Amino acid sequence: MSNRHQGSCLCGEIRFEIDGDFERFFLCHCEHCRKDTGSAHAANLFSSSAKLQWTAGEDKITQFTLPGTRHARSFCRICGSAVPMVQMGGALLVVPAGSLNSAVDLRPDAHIFVSSRAGWDRALEKLPAFEKFPS
Repeated sequence: MSNRHQGSCLCGEIRFEIDGDFERFFLCHCEHCRKDTGSAHAANLFSSSAKLQWTAGEDKITQFTLPGTRHARSFCRICGSAVPMVQMGGALLVVPAGSLNSAVDLRPDAHIFVSSRAGWDRALEKLPAFEKFPS
């Protein structure tokens, strides 16, 4: 029995379903993923068997491949949110974990490309934590 997941972009114009299981969940700290997200890392789920179906807005997807690299991303051309993409000639589905609306019962497998980690991305678990925006 496989899992079914739903997801969307931030503005909701792009919606999708994924039927299948994720084999890997990586937090990537490479310089390209940090630029893509504007954050410490990208959080991506990977599957070689899950099937992606666009339920709305497929025509609003833009794909970008960084010249001279294997780095690629798909995103909503309206709000800029990362959305899933099929890579390696259809052999690999890459899903930004934050694009899913349904729960994922996986924890990340590993941090990757940590040699590229931002200098400020250290011991973040020691920072104060707030339930909402601090006053």
